[in-house]
Amino acid sequence: MARQLRIQYPGAFYHVTSRGNQKQPVFFSPWDKARFLDCLDEAHEKLDALVHSYCLMENHYHLMLETRQANLSKIMHIINTSFTVYLNKRNKRVGHLFQGRFKAILLEAETYAQELSRYIHLNPLRAGIVKRPEDHPWSSLREYLGKREPPRWLDTSFVLGLFGDDTDDARLQYAGFISSALISNIPNPFKNKNGGSHSILGSKGFLERIKETYIQKKAPNREFPLLRQYRKKPPLERIQAEIVEALGSADKLSRNAAIYLAHRKTDYKLSEIGIFFGLSQSGIAKICHRMEESFLLDPDLSRAIEEVKRNLF
Repeated sequence: MARQLRIQYPGAFYHVTSRGNQKQPVFFSPWDKARFLDCLDEAHEKLDALVHSYCLMENHYHLMLETRQANLSKIMHIINTSFTVYLNKRNKRVGHLFQGRFKAILLEAETYAQELSRYIHLNPLRAGIVKRPEDHPWSSLREYLGKREPPRWLDTSFVLGLFGDDTDDARLQYAGFISSALISNIPNPFKNKNGGSHSILGSKGFLERIKETYIQKKAPNREFPLLRQYRKKPPLERIQAEIVEALGSADKLSRNAAIYLAHRKTDYKLSEIGIFFGLSQSGIAKICHRMEESFLLDPDLSRAIEEVKRNLF
């Protein structure tokens, strides 16, 4: 079987799952589940992992995970290995706990985070464990509904922010979003998964950007034939990385220079650039104007940006 491709970059979102070996249980008590959440906290502390949604079942778990560094494999090694060591010691057992490698689907968060979060939170209901999804204590749904304070490793603000700026109103809308799935069939978000077995959930444009930056540099490989087809505009992550390397630091100037190139040299929408850099559309326009003035006053900066342009475009 072809090994799943791991695409890793700062700010990437994933749907991560891992099942018990031979579909056997991995959680035998509430204490086991609590210890697993401690492992998520450990990954957050050591590797800056951020969970946006989670659900623990008896023999598997689901995470919507953001890697603020390009370190998905390291994060999952901490989580699964730490928990396996704990459970083996507690139950006086040896050997593998989880079945093979974890599975991770790369996610276009702005487009699919809402659907994925709902899919994760509905797991206990689909399994017949509870009558209402919020009755399951081992998911993040209660935090989303404001019934429980989120731990430091769990962020509900990104998904709720997709429903509006007012937190209370966003929680009400999210509750309705969950309820709508209880009275009508909703599409399976994974039907839109692209890249065959290479596990990318996103629009065609997102798939093309991922392939341009993270796939085409790899040597031809029969395991990834579909991923050699695209050569498009560089993704925002690459623009940012090239600027940081050229200027030698990840500061406000490098951020503004990356915004300038993304706006002036690509056809990214202002909304896409704004989401990536956490800015309003008007803020992007102001930064680009200031950068043009900076290039006139600083020839060294201007030459550095021109070199980046040649590398990227």
